[in-house]
Formats: sequence, structure tokens, C-alpha cells
Amino acid sequence: MRFAAIGLDHRHVYDLTQGLLDAGLDCAGYCPETTNPHVLTGFRKRFPDVPAVPRARLLDDPGIALVVISAMPSERGPLAIAAMRHGKDVLVDKPGVASADQLAEIERVVAETGRIWSVCFSARLLTPSVAKALEIVRAGGIGRVVHTAGLGPHRLNRATRPAWFWDRATYGGILNDLAGHQIDQFLAFAGADDAEIVSATVGEYGTAPGFEDFGEIVLRTGDTRGYVRVDWFTPDGLATWGDGRLFVTGTEGMIELRKNVDIAGRAGTDHLFLVDREGTRHIDCANHPVTYFRDFAHDVAHRTETAVAQRHVFTVSRLSLQAQARATRFTPGARP
Repeated sequence: MRFAAIGLDHRHVYDLTQGLLDAGLDCAGYCPETTNPHVLTGFRKRFPDVPAVPRARLLDDPGIALVVISAMPSERGPLAIAAMRHGKDVLVDKPGVASADQLAEIERVVAETGRIWSVCFSARLLTPSVAKALEIVRAGGIGRVVHTAGLGPHRLNRATRPAWFWDRATYGGILNDLAGHQIDQFLAFAGADDAEIVSATVGEYGTAPGFEDFGEIVLRTGDTRGYVRVDWFTPDGLATWGDGRLFVTGTEGMIELRKNVDIAGRAGTDHLFLVDREGTRHIDCANHPVTYFRDFAHDVAHRTETAVAQRHVFTVSRLSLQAQARATRFTPGARP
């Protein structure tokens, strides 16, 4: 099975491409059009055997079954629609869209064409510690889930960001841009199909004029509540891009995940701390298997939903946009 990469504007395209290659697919080519030359240079270095091919030729090629997209967020929706109308399934970097209108159009095109439109929520789907935590929760290891708290801090890397990174109309706001990961995790651990945005907040601490650098959400569904915090304040001194963390509280235990780093503690990634009736223990999840790309390739070939359900992708995208639209905005230090 062959796939193509278009919209090389964000470095996540490397992970999407490598994951599909590892799953046994063949990359037929990439479109070299980009707003970020650093990403294009990195792609060529990582995948020297993949040819550069004009976008129109990739879309017109009937032998290409799948397109991966990591364009600037406002262009991901239109590119996905074009690909689906050319008979191709789509795997897109998050956020999948930058507006509610784009999401509505995506849903219409999926219904019309029968194509798959999936967003890679990598904080869960590609993270071994989250996969292990879900196994524990679904096996009843901490009882009924009461609450989750997902933290998604990021390093700014100001010098390497393209102009569109600072434009809210292009990236869709911080909650739409980053918080989809935490919303996806909340629904997965709650075992829920949908949720309600109780409250949302975005803040501008002066990182750049008009740039949202802080966001938080409170969610609820059934008997489970959740909290989300995302920001662009990871210090340069941290050894990774952000101290991503997830807390899951159950009626009979609790889990904490340190996904990327255990600050001043154990080396490596994917640390899981479990507290239950038997005591407290650390589980190294670095080698726990994740099967997302293999499952997604199976879905493309067999028209199944083993990797992630189409409805779930729509729901996470919709909730991210709702939180962004309803968020209370504040600028610290400004007068009320």
C-alpha cells in the first residue's frame, strides 16, 4: 500500500511518515511546498529515498491510497478535502482543522466519499505509558474513574517558528491547537463517547502580541470530571520539549504518568506510577507496545476502525473548537 506526504509545515510529518513506513507502507512521494524550510530540509535528510513530486500528481495518482498532512492548521482541512475527493484516506497532524466550518465540511465529505479522516492524537496513540495506563484502568485496576488531569506544556522554540505560528486565525487558538490531546485522553479514560465543556480559559502573558500562551478546560461526562492545562512556558533548561503529565483518579487507586521526563529522577521516558490497595509502585513503560500505525494501516486496507473510531476523531475536534470558542480570555496585568 502506498501513501504520500503533503503539507510539510510541521515536524510531526516526520513521525507520521516514519510510523507508516514502519507499518509496512511505501511512501510514493512528498510535495515540497512548505511555509517552513527547516521542516523540508529535515524531511529530505530523514527520508532521502522518497522523491519530491508535485502535489497535483500525488493527488491524481490512483495507486496512492493514503495522504498524510502536516500543513499549517488552517490548510489541513482544505487539503484533506481535496485528498478525499481524489479517493484517498487521510491521516492528519493535530489539530485537524482550524474552524468549525472546516470541521462541518470534513464531516460532509467523509459521509459523501466514505473515506477515512483521522487525526493522530499522539499523546495517547503513540505513547507507551498511556497505553499501559489504559490497560490497567480497563481491567479495573483503580476502580471507577473519577477524574483525569492532563497537562500539556510545550517549549516555545521561538527562533524556529514560522510566521503562521503566531497568527490565531491560522493555528485556531491554543485550545484548538494543543488541548485536543488531553480531550482525547479524557474520553478514552472515562470510556465516553462525548463530553461537555464546563468552562474554558485562554491567556496572553505577553509571549508575543495577540498570542495565546496559556489555556485550561474543565470537562465532564457521566460520573467523570476532567481538567486540562496547556501552555508554551517549558523552560529551555528542561531536557525535552515539555513535561507532559496525566493524572487518573479512581475509586480504588490512582495513576500518574510522566510521559517525557521524570524531573531529577529516573532516566528515560514513559514513567507510570500506580497507587492501589497493594501499595505504591513504578512501572517502566518505555518498551510497552503501541500499535497505532499498524492498526491504522489495517483500517485503510479493510475499512475498519481498530486504531480509532471516526466518530471519536470528530468529537475530539468538535470539543476542542467549542472550548476555544467559549473560552474566557484574559491578559494578566490588564485592568478589568
